Amino acid sequence: MAIKQDMGTGSVKRLMLQMAVPAVVAQVINLLYNIVDRIYIGHIPEIGGTALTGVGLFTPILMLITAFAMMAGSGGAPRAAIAMGRGDKEKAEAILGNCFTVLMGMAVVLTAVFWFAAPSLLRMFGASDATLPYAVQYGRIYILGSIFVLTVMGMNTFITTQGFARISMLTTVIGAAINIVLDPIFIFALDMGVAGAALATVLSQAVSALWILRFLTGQQTILKLRRENLKLIPSVILPCLGLGVSTFVMLSTESILSVSFTSSLARFGGDVAVGAMTVLTSINQLITMPLSGICQGGQPLISFNYGARKYDRVKEAFFCQFGICVAYTTVFWLMLMAFPNVFAGIFTADTALVEYAAWAMRIFLACGFSVGFQISCQQALMALGQAKISLVMALLRKVFLLIPMIFVLPVFFENKAFAVFLAEPVSDIIAASVTTFMFFRFFVRMLREGKA
Repeated sequence: MAIKQDMGTGSVKRLMLQMAVPAVVAQVINLLYNIVDRIYIGHIPEIGGTALTGVGLFTPILMLITAFAMMAGSGGAPRAAIAMGRGDKEKAEAILGNCFTVLMGMAVVLTAVFWFAAPSLLRMFGASDATLPYAVQYGRIYILGSIFVLTVMGMNTFITTQGFARISMLTTVIGAAINIVLDPIFIFALDMGVAGAALATVLSQAVSALWILRFLTGQQTILKLRRENLKLIPSVILPCLGLGVSTFVMLSTESILSVSFTSSLARFGGDVAVGAMTVLTSINQLITMPLSGICQGGQPLISFNYGARKYDRVKEAFFCQFGICVAYTTVFWLMLMAFPNVFAGIFTADTALVEYAAWAMRIFLACGFSVGFQISCQQALMALGQAKISLVMALLRKVFLLIPMIFVLPVFFENKAFAVFLAEPVSDIIAASVTTFMFFRFFVRMLREGKA
């Protein structure tokens, strides 16, 4: 299963499929960690709608944990791939070891901070007296498993970047399968409710983390996790974190964004609007997570050939990635616009919540097709090691456009909740247009200078 891909000479389209398909499957299955929890929680008799809203309020903290993991993972993996493309395996292994040490340090700090701060933070996010107990119960158990989450999210990227896409996929397949089996047992059979959902997630992540560490210290891996590389070296780790800042900002601002949405909707629409936002966030992940998988498949190809100065292959790999991303988002967006009630009904049996979420979906995702343009271009900048411009593009949509619009647009509309949901499509179309333009401007110059 662990076959090293010939990224420097093989067919780009074939390699893209071999790398991207397992990565997409892995991302989709990774969604099940949270989505399956929410589906089961939303169907708990009598309390399902309230419990689902409470668990949704934990999303900002969950995103922050993921953001720290990906700062090391998404920053270190492209650097390691570029080093491999240059034939410097020793540097690539040093990057792997340093990133692992940083992840362990992050785990200790984040667990302590979020455990004590969770109740206050959840209140600030918009939790009511009815939803707060469920949010705290789920959140504190999940927080205790942060070390496993950071290991899985941060280190699995180093498996993919070596060309072991199927091993990377199995990491999430194994964890998700365990989660799917344990969820109904803990939630319904053992009557643990929301706590059971959180415990199932933590245990499944623990198994995935052990799988990753076993592989990276075994015989199959190209880059091995070695004890001598665990000591932090500023010249090794700082460029990785610098590149990973872009992804960190994307995910951490997603946390701020979630708080902005939930606090505004709690004010203008109450618990039903916050519950609808939980449903919409889950559905939006069905768009963005596969895109992340496609770009994970393209990243090693782009990074390796960029490091090897094979610019024609870089160009071919990007356009293959770009075309797949745009096609996927367009098709999925059309289905969402045609059948919003069907998608909303997956997450809850509460009729009022389904109707509200379906109404909000057609507003919130009105320009969902444009996400394929933005993510494919922004992630390609990451693969090329362009940290600064990638960071600016990451900040554009959320920090400069979306978050301000959430608070500004309600001033101009009588239906305040409608205005809050409207901020998403307006920001999507502007950010996608600017990111695509800026990327192609940079890309053309890079190819011209590289060939010269």
